Amino acid sequence: MVKQVPAKLKRDGKTFEILIDLDEALKVREGKGNISSAVVTNSIFYNIKSGEVASSSDLLKIFGTEDFFVICEKIIKSGEIEVPSEYLKKETEQKYKQVVDFLSKNAADQNGRPYTPDRIINALKEAKVQIKDKPIDSQIADILSSIQKILPIKLEMKKIIVNIPAQHTGKAYGVISNYKEREEWLSNGDLKADLSIPAGMIMDFYDKLNSVTHGSAFAEEVKEKKK
Repeated sequence: MVKQVPAKLKRDGKTFEILIDLDEALKVREGKGNISSAVVTNSIFYNIKSGEVASSSDLLKIFGTEDFFVICEKIIKSGEIEVPSEYLKKETEQKYKQVVDFLSKNAADQNGRPYTPDRIINALKEAKVQIKDKPIDSQIADILSSIQKILPIKLEMKKIIVNIPAQHTGKAYGVISNYKEREEWLSNGDLKADLSIPAGMIMDFYDKLNSVTHGSAFAEEVKEKKK
């Protein structure tokens, strides 16, 4: 059964509301969903329950456009979504499992031995780690930092240098920001950055980078020198 809930954004004393498909809208927030599938209503309202439709002049003034789907995407990404508590609990459990699966496959102790999922679960509980409602790759560093107080755990990291063409730096910056160690803005507007990425996330990172840059970014792995 499709779960439909309101999404709302407050600006300049006014509230703008739409009705959304919860699953698809949350995907849109992560840059993966389809905005036309995420929006259930065909109008933008001041109040959905009363049926009061927002005026074109207000939409243009607040959002700088009257494009329906552009405005809806802004409401979904920047506004409030009424997520039911049972849905939040389910999402948290799924993300918790994703963290445990990732760490059991990609993390190890100081001798290179992997930890069992049970040991990782116990460490997460002991460290009282809160899994946030956002992509795992954007919070894995904080999670690791928390459980390192309990376990001598580390991830295999890959050093990457990326060059991003000027026209794609806006969207690409969000993709690289979680892994960035150093950045350099070139005179032509291109962005060069040194990244440190968990080995288990490399392929997903490349997929995201290629998607937002249409394959025009250049990435090179930095090989560690053998001692």
